Amino acid sequence: MARAAAPDAAAPRAAAKGAPACDLSLPEAGGAGTSQPVNDDNDLGLPARGAALDILTAALARRTGLEEAISTPAFGALSPRDRAFARALAMATLRRLGPIDRALDAKLAKSPPDGVRQILRIGVAQAFLMETPPFAAVATSVDLAASRRDTAPFKGLVNAVLRGLLREPPNLDDPEALPPPWLMARWSAAFGPETALEIAKVIAQEPATDLSVRDPATAQALAAELEAEILPGGSLRTARRGDLATWPGFEAGAWWVQDASAAIPARLLEAGPDQQVLDLCAAPGGKTLQLAATGASVTALDRSAGRLKRLAANLERMGLKAATVTANAVDWKAPDLFDAVLLDAPCSATGTFRRHPDVLWAARPADIASLSETQARLLDATAPRVAPQGRLVYCVCSLEPEEGESQVEGFLARHPGFVLEPIAPGEGGAPAASVRPDGTLRILPFHSPGGTDGFYVARFLRQS
Repeated sequence: MARAAAPDAAAPRAAAKGAPACDLSLPEAGGAGTSQPVNDDNDLGLPARGAALDILTAALARRTGLEEAISTPAFGALSPRDRAFARALAMATLRRLGPIDRALDAKLAKSPPDGVRQILRIGVAQAFLMETPPFAAVATSVDLAASRRDTAPFKGLVNAVLRGLLREPPNLDDPEALPPPWLMARWSAAFGPETALEIAKVIAQEPATDLSVRDPATAQALAAELEAEILPGGSLRTARRGDLATWPGFEAGAWWVQDASAAIPARLLEAGPDQQVLDLCAAPGGKTLQLAATGASVTALDRSAGRLKRLAANLERMGLKAATVTANAVDWKAPDLFDAVLLDAPCSATGTFRRHPDVLWAARPADIASLSETQARLLDATAPRVAPQGRLVYCVCSLEPEEGESQVEGFLARHPGFVLEPIAPGEGGAPAASVRPDGTLRILPFHSPGGTDGFYVARFLRQS
C-alpha cells in the first residue's frame, strides 16, 4: 500500500499508512441519543469541536477530568447547542475508544503526539458515530489541527488518515476491543470469557436516565409526566435529555438522578423513622436522600467539605434533613452506635462505565490494590459503630472481585460478631441474576434490560 504524503516539512514525522484522498450524574445533553446529525458545518464549527477535544484530553489525563472540563467557564460560555455537541462527541469517542485506536493504529506507521491522536479520535467519531457528513468530519478535523500550535504541523497527516478510513470504514462495534485489554483480561478471569464479552457490549450503549423518587406514592404520576417506566425497586427510567431543571417535578424536589443499581444498597438497610442511620463516604448524596426520605435520623459523613455542600444543597431542594459531618471515616469518633450503617466505599468505579466511560481508561491495575486496602480499613473502622442487631450494608460500584467478594471474606474473618444477612432475588430491586450463593449481590451491567451500573453489595447483621 502506498504511503501518504508527509506532513509539513518542518514537522516531526508520524507517517500515515495508506494513500491520501465521532450517581447524581447528569444525563447527557442533546437529542435522544449520542448521535448528532450535522447538516451544515457552519452550524457547529471549531469552538464545539475544540471543546470536545478539551473534554476528551482532560478525561484521559485524570480520573475527574471529564467533570472538571465541563465545569470550566470556557465550556459554560459556549452556546447550549455547542455544549451539547461537544459533550456528545467526547462521550461517543470514549465509548468506542478501543476500536477507534485500533483503526487509527492500522493507518499510522508510528504513533503521533497525543494532541494529534486526540484530533484523529474525534474525527473518527464524527465520521462514523455522529452522522457528520464525511467532508465535514475531515475538514473540521484538519482545521482544528491547523488552529493549534502543537498540532498544526500534522494537519496533512490528519487529512490523510481520516480520508483513508473513509475509504475503508473500520469496525467500531467489536465488543472485545471496547475495554482496555487489561480490564478485559481481568473480567474474563473473574467471570469467564462469555460473561466478560456481555459486560463489554454494554460499554458502547448510551444509558437512559434513572431517577429516585422522594415519595413512592407519586411514582405513577411522575412516570406519566416524564415518559418513564417504573423499574423493579421503584426507580424511574426515562429517555429524556436536556436541562434537568425543566423536567416535571424538579422544582418541587420530587426526584433526583440516581442509577437504578446505586439505589439498591440504601433500600437494603430497611431504615425507618425510629432508627439512627449513618451514611459513610456519603457525597454526592443520592443514598443520603434515600435514607432521609424514610424518616430515619441520618448522619451523612464525608471527608470533602465541598462535596458535602452539594449534598446539603440537594437535601434542601428535596425538602429533606440529615446531619452532615466533614471527617475522615477511619478516624472519626462516633458519638453513638447506629441501628443501620451504609458504607459506599471509594473504589475503582469500573462498574460506572455506562455514564462515565472515561473510568475505564483512567483506571490502573495498581489503583485496585491500593483501594482494596482503603476499603478494608473502612470496614474495620465501621464495625464498632454498628449497634447489636444492627445492619451494615457495604457496597462498591466496581466490577473487581478484590473490592467486593474478597472484602467480605476478609471482613467476616476479622469480625466474627458479624454474619451475612442474605439478600433475596428482587429485594430492593436487585436483579435475580445478581444474587450470589452466599446472598451477596454481584450486579453486572447486563443484568437489567437497558443496562445498569455494575455494583457489589453485601448486607451484614451484627449479632448480640
